[in-house]
Amino acid sequence: MRIDIITCLPKLLESPFSDSILKRAQSKRLVEVHVHDLRQYAIDKHKRVDDYAYGGGAGMVLMVEPIVRCIRALQADREYDDIIYTSPDGELFTQPVANELSIKKNLLILCGHYKGVDERIREHFVTRELSIGNYVLSGGELAAAVISDAVIRLIPGVLSDETSALTDSFQDGLVAPPVYTRPAEFEGLKVPGVLLSGHEKNIEQWRFEQSVQRTQERRPGLLGDDKTN
Repeated sequence: MRIDIITCLPKLLESPFSDSILKRAQSKRLVEVHVHDLRQYAIDKHKRVDDYAYGGGAGMVLMVEPIVRCIRALQADREYDDIIYTSPDGELFTQPVANELSIKKNLLILCGHYKGVDERIREHFVTRELSIGNYVLSGGELAAAVISDAVIRLIPGVLSDETSALTDSFQDGLVAPPVYTRPAEFEGLKVPGVLLSGHEKNIEQWRFEQSVQRTQERRPGLLGDDKTN
């Protein structure tokens, strides 16, 4: 997989991709991540990529021309399965969306900034708009990193234990159950006995029941009627 990210603040994306799982995925050549500085496609010597909105109002808008220049330059080398725009009013990014994107070959993510991008970009170039939650960030860079992290970890070979991603929260519509590790007792606090029993079927049933209970308590909106049956 290859992920290209267009941003006017590329330094914000240096850290997320230079450590831990995302770094290892790139080192193992399971994914390529390329960050493109939108200012390299600016229309003047001052590297300006934003302007005031027609009609007035506070805030600046990313201009159409630098973005189109960048997109077309990237499209000259490859075809993208999706051109994603990070926006508060986009489709909510969920685990099923991450699963869907993880089987793509080439993704292009455009980071929103300021008051957003010229609408003509959204109408004629963007194929999918994603939001990571009902709040507003200073820019789309953190959202692009979140989307990339959630997608990359699903690529076969990225995680040392490939079954790990299959048991993450939201994969089955439930949050994950409680987990414990050694010691079995600490200051009188004990690990549930079923987890020490070695009885795989009972452990799986306990984990499912705990997931349902935790989802009911913490994220009831995720729980369908069939989950308790």
